Amino acid sequence: MGGMAALYMAAAYLATMPYFLLVLDYQSVVNPTAKLALLVAHQGSLYAFNLLVYVVFGLVLTVLALALHDQLGSTTPMMARVIVGWGIIWSCLLIANGAISNMGMEYVVNLQVHDMGGAVAAWQVIESIVNGLGGAGGEVLGGAWVLLVSVAGLQSIRLPKALNWFGLTTGMVGLVSNLPPLRESIVVFGLLQIVWFIWLGIILLRTRRPKSA
Repeated sequence: MGGMAALYMAAAYLATMPYFLLVLDYQSVVNPTAKLALLVAHQGSLYAFNLLVYVVFGLVLTVLALALHDQLGSTTPMMARVIVGWGIIWSCLLIANGAISNMGMEYVVNLQVHDMGGAVAAWQVIESIVNGLGGAGGEVLGGAWVLLVSVAGLQSIRLPKALNWFGLTTGMVGLVSNLPPLRESIVVFGLLQIVWFIWLGIILLRTRRPKSA
């Protein structure tokens, strides 16, 4: 289940990045009214993507965190518990992100029919909240979580050393993205995390669950 969870998370990234960067091109739109027009035109697909990439992603993340606890807990019990704790916190923020984004989008799309100015103002507030929850200002939790998993993997020797070193690099890139001058590195973090999730998923699918003492 942990392996399948990791592969789902990679697939979610792979589906989302082309949609938001190329098809929707939301990041290049700076005018608040134009952003609202995009929401109105793509409400259905955005709702589905938010559900799959934030809400379901967050739920699946808890499965992966628990699978890693089982995998690493016999040799690094404290780190394994922290992995679950941080994973649940990250999961809750992602689920809240998707839920608030979808409900807020529905609200402003209905509001703009009779109050365009109010809808634009409301979405600016909602978008700020969603961006904060989703790590748009830098991957604090995502980077720290991958970094912790990789450190635990090196100490436990239950995950391949190459994967762990790759994860350390990925986590550091995520943390660096919190610095305003290096904010764009969040895209690099996303690409590296796709590879890390796929690699981790394959490893977990091939690894037998450690026997309880």
